[in-house]
This record gives sequence, C-alpha cells and structure tokens, in this order.
Amino acid sequence: MKTFVLCGGEGTRLKPYTYFFPKPMLMVGGKPILWYVIENLRRNGLKDLVLTVGYKREQIMDYFGDGKEFGVKIEYAVEKEPLNTAGSILPYKGKVNETFAVVMGDHLTNIDMKAMMEHHRKEKAVATIALLKGRMPIEYGVADIDEHSVKGFREKPLLQHNYNVAIYVFEPKVFDYIREKEDFAKNVFPRMLEKGERIAPYVFEDVWFDIGRISDYERLNELFQVVRLANDLKL
Repeated sequence: MKTFVLCGGEGTRLKPYTYFFPKPMLMVGGKPILWYVIENLRRNGLKDLVLTVGYKREQIMDYFGDGKEFGVKIEYAVEKEPLNTAGSILPYKGKVNETFAVVMGDHLTNIDMKAMMEHHRKEKAVATIALLKGRMPIEYGVADIDEHSVKGFREKPLLQHNYNVAIYVFEPKVFDYIREKEDFAKNVFPRMLEKGERIAPYVFEDVWFDIGRISDYERLNELFQVVRLANDLKL
C-alpha cells in the first residue's frame, strides 16, 4: 500500500535549528526524526513510500536515497512552493488506484498502522482519521447544574479530547475533494462532510509526539537521553 510521508514544511517555529536542517532531519537520539517515521511504517508493512519534499530537500534525499538501505522503497515528490498537506499529494490523482495512507514526516509515534488499516477496511469509509485520546485538566472546580439546582461539584476534572494527529488512511475517491494548496483538516474534510461522505475515527492511546516548538524538541532529546521514549517505541 502506498504511503505519502509529508516532509515539505519549513519548521519555522523551530528556528534557529531549522535554519540549517529541514524539520524531519533534526536529530533525536542520534537519528533524524524521519528515520523513526519510516521505521514505524516499515514495521507495519508499509514499504512503498512517497516523500513529499521541499525546504532543504537535498538533505532528505541524500540521507534516505531510494530507501533500500532502510528496508523500504522511496520515491520523491518535489514541491517547488508550499502546497499544504492535501495539495502536496494532488499530483498523484489518477495514479493511485487503491487504499493509501498519509502521515507526517516530523511526528514520532508507535501507532499500530496495521490495526488502523484493518479498522478502515471494516468501516468502509472514504477516509479514516487517527485520533489521539488525551485528557486536559481544568484548573478550577466545576459545578454540575440543571435549570434550577446545583447537583454536585467536581474538583479540577479532566476533559477528554480526541486530537487529530494527521495520520490518515484514504480511498482514491478522496482526490475528488482536494484542490490545489489545500489542507486536509481545514478544507478537504469539511468539504467531504458537506457532501455526506463518512469519515471514520480511529482512536488510539499510543506514543505520539509533535515536535512543533523548540521546547518540544529539546524535551524530546532529554527523554531519549534516558532511553525511556526509545523503549516505548521499541526501536
């Protein structure tokens, strides 16, 4: 199954690190972030990869080459300008005729892609979105009420949310909803829902890190130094 790995962003929030490296090539535990992405895909049987590359793409292409050294097959889709998440795969419309996946090249996760793909097949949806089950504490006590009475109190309860982590499984029909330079979450999914297409959720609670800020990157490196995250990822 073909998998698109999106690597074209500039990582502006990670400057000055990304003055010199594309975000997927920042080192964590002695390896580029993208190495961990590709390794998790390979472990899950996803070995036919398309890397969409733009900013400082030569570093990615020189390091990973055709993918043979890493147990996968890699081709590159070069972005001469930023195309956003959905727009970056639009050139493959008409070239992909079976189920495919899209993941980010700068997130660390051990998500079970085999289970997600099986869930997608069972749901028979055009799109399946991976959602990370998370809990966020409220700093204050809250009251439960009805129209006339206070029914009880909860001290600093946890609110549960399902976070979109930008890991998707699609049927080729999704290309009908993509326009140039569009984003999946902001543009494509709302358009699909307006047309009555069903988008299936895949809720998971595995390891997932978005290295979006300097503090995230530095903290992640600290975790790797004590080997804890590496053990969770089983790498």
